[in-house]
Amino acid sequence: MSTSLTASGRPPIADDAGPQALCAREPRVPAERLVAEMVPPPRFDSVRFDTYNPDPTQPSQAEAVTVLSGFAAGLGGAHASGAGKRRWFARTPKNPAAAAPRGVYLDGGYGVGKTHLLASLWHATPAEPALKAFGTFVELTNLVGALGFQQTVQTLGGHRLLCIDEFELDDPGDTVLVSSLLSRLVEQGVALAATSNTLPGKLGEGRFAAADFLREIQGLSAHFRPLRIDGQDYRHRGLPEAPAPFSDEQVAKAAYATPGASLDDFPGLLEHLARVHPSRYGALTDGLSAVCLTDVGPVPDQSTALRLVVLADRLYDREIPVLASGVAFDRLFSEEMLAGGYRKKYFRAISRLTALARDAKPLVSQ
Repeated sequence: MSTSLTASGRPPIADDAGPQALCAREPRVPAERLVAEMVPPPRFDSVRFDTYNPDPTQPSQAEAVTVLSGFAAGLGGAHASGAGKRRWFARTPKNPAAAAPRGVYLDGGYGVGKTHLLASLWHATPAEPALKAFGTFVELTNLVGALGFQQTVQTLGGHRLLCIDEFELDDPGDTVLVSSLLSRLVEQGVALAATSNTLPGKLGEGRFAAADFLREIQGLSAHFRPLRIDGQDYRHRGLPEAPAPFSDEQVAKAAYATPGASLDDFPGLLEHLARVHPSRYGALTDGLSAVCLTDVGPVPDQSTALRLVVLADRLYDREIPVLASGVAFDRLFSEEMLAGGYRKKYFRAISRLTALARDAKPLVSQ
């Protein structure tokens, strides 16, 4: 069954009849919405450089704030492709081919505040919101799929800044696509900023034959100045491990008692995610105040696991608590998955779902 949509393409908020089911939602997302929503997600609406709290034992965190503040200040004035073009991090070389990279690349483990810093850069850049774009790597590739390559270049080519969160290359096709796209945007004067758990020269490592795409990977790396950010996952500093799951009855009762909550069994939700394109996972959660899941268990295969990672990111961006029964979220992925090429994605998903599970605990006492 498909849920009805509002004029904006969003499903309506649940009424008082009871919780919704994510499995009953099949959102259709217009291309123009994908473009309009390329801004920092709700969780990062109010973040700024001065709200980032660097760990005093990790000097690279304070250094990142200083470097990015200067980078943002350098983006003022005329568009970089015309008069007033500025260069960052180095004096303008005599040889134009030796110009400094047109972007910064925030490399570090999950939970060290990279997205906070990337969103702060977006907010600090002195340009109208329509001249700045912010999205995850998946959202960027989905935009190309919706608009086509040339139209995406035209749409983003007049921007001052493109911020790409969670920069990952999951297949060779994405390597070539993103390398070509970013090269075209840099030619048009767009500055770049990205976050990842993997240095740009090592993207794709452990997942496909990176040597076969060395030229593309090196081309990507040339666009960025890597900026390492060390530290521990702030979501877990001094906090307990993943909360113990609740019973099916507790989860269902909380779902019915919480206006705007959804209620699904986890195996059914995983099957539904296979039928919904990941570009629509954000729309899948529109209007929800909480996501309630029963019978959570280990994810059966890698394709399913990667879809769950995207959903976890969208839930985290939107600060939607997740209440669950079954196994704890730190047992979702097998040891083989956590040792493989996508391990950093899985650890990020565990980290984020654990934070959302903590947020959901008060729902049980309602």
